Amino acid sequence: MKRRWRALVRLLSRREQGTSLALFRIAVALVMLYSVLTVVLHGLTYVLWVDRAYGGMRTVRPGFWLLGLFGEVTPTVMGGLIAVSLFSSVAMLLGWGGRATTLLALWSYRSVSTAGMSSGGYDSMIFDAAWLLVLSQSTATLSLDTKLRTGRWSSSRRIPAWPRYLVILQLVVVYLATGLQKASASWFAADGYSALYWFLQDPTWIRFNTEWTVAGYVLTQLATFVTWHFEVGAPLLLLAYYYRYTAGRAGRVRAWFNRISSRKIFAAIGISMHLGILLLLDMGPFSFISISYYLCLLRPAEANELLARVAPGLALATAA
Repeated sequence: MKRRWRALVRLLSRREQGTSLALFRIAVALVMLYSVLTVVLHGLTYVLWVDRAYGGMRTVRPGFWLLGLFGEVTPTVMGGLIAVSLFSSVAMLLGWGGRATTLLALWSYRSVSTAGMSSGGYDSMIFDAAWLLVLSQSTATLSLDTKLRTGRWSSSRRIPAWPRYLVILQLVVVYLATGLQKASASWFAADGYSALYWFLQDPTWIRFNTEWTVAGYVLTQLATFVTWHFEVGAPLLLLAYYYRYTAGRAGRVRAWFNRISSRKIFAAIGISMHLGILLLLDMGPFSFISISYYLCLLRPAEANELLARVAPGLALATAA
């Protein structure tokens, strides 16, 4: 027991450069801005988020304690909270204010998005992501905080790695929970793996005509099969990480896992799945926030290599 406890302490004591978490912070902030601005720019702010007594389309009650402090959901109250949400999300994007502005972005976004209990499943992923960023030192690099402190946007400062591990764990939990909730026969061979075919016939979500799915039915069956097994099999990623962490031990299964690139296979399937959703279905920022989580699968050195390709001026010379 003591040996396992010491191993856990060693794992959670690891430190690394903060490039991966910084990219995750930037991605989450962009998703929060997108989510709010899509409502604002379409002129739906007061229609969706203001009580009917003040011109909204329905009775709106506060869904989060911060909005509840202001009492009724009036245009003035909601307009102020939207302004705070946009400002704090931009501050989070730029990496200004550390945990304080990230927490403010979380609270204000949650107040706005849950007004009238109107939030979607993707909002829960955004809330979780923001909380994990509050726990982390995500402005240690690629941030205005770093620029003001060192004169450069990037820093090799090492930060605790465990918040990045929690992001990966959260991603696995989301997939597993989602897969286990898919209990209808259409997700299984009993009904010919027809779930995604029927989903693509629902006018609520589809972006364009999906008559092609009749001729391409077998493709929807394959996608259904892969989606469900990928989701319920997501914990295998944690097993792969464990085997990598204990690579010095014996065992054929461990050796096999360490020979294949489980992390890259997981990312390839998951990102492809979300790109497909983004292409075919209108589900708001769901795919954007989901793909954002994948940035934490990148080791800091890999994140810096990616950054060197897209923004050479921001990348570090080396990453650990």
